[in-house]
Amino acid sequence: MISLRRVPVLWRRWDVTILDLSLGLFFLVQSFLPVFARHGTQLGGVPPRPFDGVTVLAVALECLPLAVRRRRPVLCLALVSLGFAVDQLRGYHLVAGTALLVALVNAGCFVERRRHATALLFSVAYAVLAVALSRLGSGEPASEFLMCYLIMAFGWCAGAWLRSFRAAEAERRRRVAEETRAAERRRMARELHDVVTHHVTAMVVQAEAARYLTAAPDRLDQVLTAVSGTGRQAIGDLRHLLDLLDPGYRAGGTETAGPGTPPAGKLLVLVEQTRRAGQPVEFTEQGTPPEPVGSAGLVAYRVVQESLTNALKYAHGSRTSVRVRHGEQEITVEVSTDESGSRAASPGGSGRGLAGLRERVGVLGGDFSAHPRTGGGFVVRARIPAGNPS
Repeated sequence: MISLRRVPVLWRRWDVTILDLSLGLFFLVQSFLPVFARHGTQLGGVPPRPFDGVTVLAVALECLPLAVRRRRPVLCLALVSLGFAVDQLRGYHLVAGTALLVALVNAGCFVERRRHATALLFSVAYAVLAVALSRLGSGEPASEFLMCYLIMAFGWCAGAWLRSFRAAEAERRRRVAEETRAAERRRMARELHDVVTHHVTAMVVQAEAARYLTAAPDRLDQVLTAVSGTGRQAIGDLRHLLDLLDPGYRAGGTETAGPGTPPAGKLLVLVEQTRRAGQPVEFTEQGTPPEPVGSAGLVAYRVVQESLTNALKYAHGSRTSVRVRHGEQEITVEVSTDESGSRAASPGGSGRGLAGLRERVGVLGGDFSAHPRTGGGFVVRARIPAGNPS
């Protein structure tokens, strides 16, 4: 037995022609029921006529073309109009005449080409029908024909309004989909920038240092080991990012902590990695990060990661200070460098990293600043509300 909840689902699965035909059959059955006899549209005052063989033809022309009302709206309107004309000229006055208004609404909604020509041809055909009915009928006033025409014109306009509404809704959905895709691309770009830039920068700095250590095998081995470890960390982070983007990308395997959910102590690992790359870093962390760390913890991690990456790239060898404080309501981060290194401490580049950090912090309702320090160096500060779970 089919559940009542599945009826709408099964109904939508049926072909559109079957669904539209059901509406035509509804009018057809009503037309032959005695209770609805002579209760249809009566235009022009033509004397009533008993049902005969032509009645079946008129009903068929008025009702059955509704089966193609969405696929062939002009053909549907033409056939229904012809059936309506036969109905009125013969004096049947069928309930099926209501199908003409349905066909007009449908045509206003679904006719795509030559809309004005279709409306003009229908108006001319209606004028011819009105003249014929006025001669066959009892001399109904012209206002009756005008009123009927205005009702039909209203049906066409209602369909046209529905068409424009659907087009506007489709355009809105398209814009929303594009904005969603653009936002997702920006998010992916930020994640790739944060993951790749930091690790690759560390590897480049370590590799450059290795060129000058050929005479010191022990230190050279340490630097190469650090490069290898950084590379493995980069691969692990990239795999985790791919898992977040597409859970089916890697079948099997164990789930590892990655950039999406930095565990407690990951900041210290990040600092140690930067130190191995030759950057003197003083690290201070106050308070205990909550479990789970949530979005605030991830953003704080990204702020430290990007700041240390910039320190390696633009202030290599400069003394760097990282201070992180975990409060009940917020996390504050400050990363500063002085000008004692081999390069300027003010970061250049594309600015994508700092702009991405400003956007991340702003989404959570926090404050972010990055600017040169008085007396030389560069400082990055962020206040991140901790009330936004991941």
